[in-house]
Amino acid sequence: MPSPRLSAALLAGRGAAALSRRLGRGGGTVIAGHLVPRMAPRALRDLTRQLPLGSAVVSGTNGKTTTTRLIAHILRQAGHHPVHNRAGANLLTGLFSAVVQDASFFGRPRSDVGLFEVDEATLPGALRHIEPRVLLLLNIFRDQLDRYGEVHFVAGIWQEAVARLGAATTLAVNADDPLVYGLVDHARGPRLLTYGVVDRSAGSPTLPHAVDARLCPRCGSAMAYDLAFYGHLGWFRCTAGDFTRPTPDVAVTRVDPQGDAGSLLTFRTPRGGFTAEFKLPGLYNVYNALAATAACLALGVAPATIGRGLETFTAAFGRLERIPIERRELYLALVKNPVGFTEVLRTILQQPGRRTLLLVINDQFADGTDISWLWDVDFESLADDRVNLAVCSGIRAEDMSVRLKYAGVPTERIRVENDVRAALEIALQAAEEGETVYALPTYTAMLAVRDVLRQTGYVRGFWED
Repeated sequence: MPSPRLSAALLAGRGAAALSRRLGRGGGTVIAGHLVPRMAPRALRDLTRQLPLGSAVVSGTNGKTTTTRLIAHILRQAGHHPVHNRAGANLLTGLFSAVVQDASFFGRPRSDVGLFEVDEATLPGALRHIEPRVLLLLNIFRDQLDRYGEVHFVAGIWQEAVARLGAATTLAVNADDPLVYGLVDHARGPRLLTYGVVDRSAGSPTLPHAVDARLCPRCGSAMAYDLAFYGHLGWFRCTAGDFTRPTPDVAVTRVDPQGDAGSLLTFRTPRGGFTAEFKLPGLYNVYNALAATAACLALGVAPATIGRGLETFTAAFGRLERIPIERRELYLALVKNPVGFTEVLRTILQQPGRRTLLLVINDQFADGTDISWLWDVDFESLADDRVNLAVCSGIRAEDMSVRLKYAGVPTERIRVENDVRAALEIALQAAEEGETVYALPTYTAMLAVRDVLRQTGYVRGFWED
């Protein structure tokens, strides 16, 4: 039997979440996480320890929500029932809320495996509550300077996290990110599993302009790249020492891009190879598929089941969602840092022709209050007659319009409309029937766009997805 304190905390947390949804104040995805720790501080630890298959914890700058949803989908294909903070509430409050909603009144999880997306800065604190079977680390890019500082700040706090891991944990790391792979030096206890891309045709011989890791994390010397994929991900080597990109255990050996339809991927794993038609486009989503594959292998899922999961997966809310609206399609993709924004632009510009864009930029705490990062995004790729109309909206709409002007987008194709609903209508009217409007919002702006779509009946609330 659970302690009376835990039972009371579970009852209070679930009641508060239900009331929040009933009052239309949101999805109730974090309110239990504010109440329960005050009443039962060990609730997250006690509930996750009871999960028969243990827990997987996922963190990184880009791709957390998509990757964890993909892992959850594959686990369900394998017959498991994950408890998952699927709405992307990735602070401790969201983790507490997820396990509270999953637990019975008697303090027992209904699920058999935990799957938790965790904010980069929250990772050390989360691992004080959760002893993971798998810790999956995706990437470290510059993100929200006002909250995190530079990339080496995140790498530093992750060193603390991996140093405490024991032999019961598998540490799955991106072999193509030197900042992430460099953490292996600090991991003494866990088993190691690396993943990366080995298809040379997917990369470039030169690094992009905005690169967050030019120095070796081991000795501080300059890094060289034999091949670059995106950002600082690639085949790296230290010019002065022996720090070099390893041969990955789990690899994509072939990437066949299929435009907006995704990519045909060929995988090599320690348990055999497989191919999958993955419906999410862009090289950054190839890495999400790789990361999910590595985590699921560590959790004991068969490669054939992973392949089926990859082929049947659809995007998470706000992450490459395709929403039919008035005989047009809205393509909704979250943007939040220079590397991610540049990769989204590269993905949507693969095919020739002009694009109708809705760029919604906010500067609230969850977005990052410092928006100087917009100047490191490759908006110059929108020049050369690639824009039909760019509608700039949100709190920092004017800043976005100025950036586009300096990038070479003709001023007559830029329009500022701070109201999100009005901006969406303008963008839809600018597109012909059958065309796509590409909506690229920051985090709180994405929620605002989806709220407009929910009110008009085009999508459900994000907590219902």
